[in-house]
Amino acid sequence: MFVISADQKSSRTTEDLVGPWRERLNEQHSHRLTLPADRNAGDEIQVLTDDAATVLAIALELSRSGNWSVGIGVGDVRRPLPAETREASGPAFNAARDAVTAAKKNPTRFAVRADAAGEDAEAWPNSRDVQAVVDLLLEIRRKRSEQGWELHDTLQRTDTQAEAASVLGISPAAASDRASAAALKIERQVLPTVVRLLENLDRVACDTKERS
Repeated sequence: MFVISADQKSSRTTEDLVGPWRERLNEQHSHRLTLPADRNAGDEIQVLTDDAATVLAIALELSRSGNWSVGIGVGDVRRPLPAETREASGPAFNAARDAVTAAKKNPTRFAVRADAAGEDAEAWPNSRDVQAVVDLLLEIRRKRSEQGWELHDTLQRTDTQAEAASVLGISPAAASDRASAAALKIERQVLPTVVRLLENLDRVACDTKERS
């Protein structure tokens, strides 16, 4: 299982973002969440899911906004599950708390931690493997221009880059230049790899728990 703990940056001096983001995440990802996204500790969002693609998508959304320190915890959760995420517990939640604490000290404001063998340097993958790849991805996204993000977002609603160019009112050649500068192809290639790493990390953590 995967748990996100996201702590709002400068929450004492800025407007509360937990409520709007909780509603947003529940609206966009409800079919993939094990329990609804929830508020925790006043200025934190907690998310629980068993889907690696969903946890990555949410972590990237939160990181893109620049308003959160984002931690992903990987491991088991205590059963039976309660009605609300903030009442749930278990190793994945402990790992998520460690992760968000580490995220506050990381330049990308992101961290991942795993229970049991996920933290073993001899296990593959371990959390450091996932951390390294996601940090690179976040650095690529941090350097992306507004025009690059405009094309990125348009491509989410269109079938081809040529169609996206038409929507934006630019030439296919200009769209190609934007895509190259924004490293959109590299991101598309990296995302499935990160998903597989997260799935394998979850498998390693769960297998170790079953053997213990």
